[in-house]
Amino acid sequence: MRLYDTARQAVVPFEPGQRVKMYTCGITPYDSAHLGHAATYLLYDVLQRRLRDRGHRTQCVRNITDIDDPLFAKARQLEVFYLDLAAEEMARFDSCMRALNLLEPFSEPRATSAIPDILGFIGMVLDAGHAYQAGGSVYFSASSFEGFGKVSHLDRPTMLRLAADNGGHPEDPVKRDPLDFVLWQPSAPDEPAWESLWGPGRPGWHIECSALALRELGTTIDVHGGATDLIFPHHECESAQSEAATGEPFVRHWLHAPLVSYRGTKMSKSLGNLVFVSDLLKEWDPPAIRLAVLAHHYRHPWDWTDDLLADAAERLERWRRAGSASGGSGVLEAVRSALDDDLDTPTALAAVDGAAAAGRPVGEAAALLGVEL
Repeated sequence: MRLYDTARQAVVPFEPGQRVKMYTCGITPYDSAHLGHAATYLLYDVLQRRLRDRGHRTQCVRNITDIDDPLFAKARQLEVFYLDLAAEEMARFDSCMRALNLLEPFSEPRATSAIPDILGFIGMVLDAGHAYQAGGSVYFSASSFEGFGKVSHLDRPTMLRLAADNGGHPEDPVKRDPLDFVLWQPSAPDEPAWESLWGPGRPGWHIECSALALRELGTTIDVHGGATDLIFPHHECESAQSEAATGEPFVRHWLHAPLVSYRGTKMSKSLGNLVFVSDLLKEWDPPAIRLAVLAHHYRHPWDWTDDLLADAAERLERWRRAGSASGGSGVLEAVRSALDDDLDTPTALAAVDGAAAAGRPVGEAAALLGVEL
């Protein structure tokens, strides 16, 4: 199997051991799951299915970011308790993922479950000399870590811009360097707070995933990722603080899914152009939604249009007419080969199309793609 690795910027062999440890960043549960979420989690789902088909045992952790600024802001807006909002949205998210036939995660830990782990992790970073206290907060010193930037390969001006766009506050005057990022911070009056050696407060965004990954999977993960908008700052910062704390490699292979646009414009909350999975499920067969996403290669940004589901529904019907009886080993091997070639799902779908058109059964090949006929 060969996969594109974000840090190495190339398609390289992916050769894990019998047990494959995987971590994919979960949602901040303040709104419904949208197609961008679906694209990311379907990527990891197909990867898991092929790895299991190859004889591996996969352990995929998908966290829940229930300590984060967007969640607190939405809870304020709705005048509800932040954990009540999180519980409601997580129930909706889990329902959507089950409908799309995603494999159950190995674990789905919450950030709120990891405060002791986070406090211990921050202590490790401080002890290693890569963090400092200032203005009531604890910051990671980006310049102290030689490998900062090796995941994203971005120049400093771009890092500063993205840090500002993602709540990194590079203008904070107490920082030694604008790229330094918060590990622990005082809570606002209406935010949750936990006691710590550095005063009551709450963790920063990046430290949550590092602590959860270490707790759930150990020091080094085989494959980690999410959507491409997480490469910087989240995954860059996560990698730096993790390796600073443990002294060991954090991730062997970084795998990221592209952002999805809608009618030529990037989907975003601010533009109000998100396409929610829960809305699509009201009108369309779940396997058709899955096929509409898998028709696009994960490395290439793509545009969601209203006719994609109609095309996917027709494809699904052709596959169902071909039948799900056993047999069709040729198409199964073709799908396996496509998935081993950097998870080339469009080629895999085309192979099933060809078999279905020839009247050969395609059930096993479709199942490998997570489509039950």
